[in-house]
Amino acid sequence: MAALSAKPEKFKKKITAAYVIKRLKESWQLYLLLLPAFIYVVIFSYGPMYGIQIAFKNFKPSIGITESEWLDPLFKNFIRFFKYPDFWKMIRNTLSITLYSLATFPCAIIFALMLNEVRRIRLKKSIQMITYATHFLSEVVACSLVLMMLDRANGPVNNLIAALGGERIPFITNPRAFSSIYVWSDVWQNLGWNSILYIAALASISPELVDAARVDGANRMQIIRHINIPGIMPTIAITFIMRLGGLLSVGYSKIYLLQNDLNLSASQVISTYVYDIGILGGQYSYSTAIGLFNNIVNIICLLIANKVVRRLTETGLF
Repeated sequence: MAALSAKPEKFKKKITAAYVIKRLKESWQLYLLLLPAFIYVVIFSYGPMYGIQIAFKNFKPSIGITESEWLDPLFKNFIRFFKYPDFWKMIRNTLSITLYSLATFPCAIIFALMLNEVRRIRLKKSIQMITYATHFLSEVVACSLVLMMLDRANGPVNNLIAALGGERIPFITNPRAFSSIYVWSDVWQNLGWNSILYIAALASISPELVDAARVDGANRMQIIRHINIPGIMPTIAITFIMRLGGLLSVGYSKIYLLQNDLNLSASQVISTYVYDIGILGGQYSYSTAIGLFNNIVNIICLLIANKVVRRLTETGLF
């Protein structure tokens, strides 16, 4: 027991200034390659955090952040947001989309497992290329295709419904259909791209394990269940934690492109509200307070998800 408890102390003694300088000298070429990425993160990710203070100030662009007065009370913007009449509706809309998206999380895993079973290399590469290509479509083009496909008057989907004797359905203007349109169009666009991590993880599984299972009489489903899925479980755990960490984060651009006055009751989420009042309305302090609230909730969800997943799978972000 004494030896075990001494290991952390021994490790701590190694992490000294001299040890760090020694490692920097030994691998300075690698750290030099890392330097541009480090500078980028500091400037564009940590640098703007200085502006968080405007959530607690009556920010005026004409006099700058430093000269703007502090609010009294300090959390005035947060209280205003919590008292906003549509606060709970926006929370509900945001959660309905993110939780719905979370329910489609296994799609990329299933696709990767299926693609891994394809034995013809040319066919496999063709499927990968086709499914990856949609990820590189801009959101404007992707949303335009969705709107065109689901158009009530001339859309192919409604033309097929009419040809089969049904009535044309106003998909885009139906609030109840908005979440499904958003989520499944995202699955269509990003299925192949989201499966890259799982395909790479499957490629790292030892072929000897698969061969040994076949020798023991395991069929394909048994190999997938007992070898492939456990082999990629750490990757699944990490990506699942990251998805839960963005529980209240829904990109405003795609929703904004699919949004209209008739589906607004289901499409008004936190991000679009922040865009409306912050960018279009010029209420910078108020919109910053909402964004800060959103990020705090996401961090809490990330910490909880990491703790739960680590306890269940012994895998986590930290």
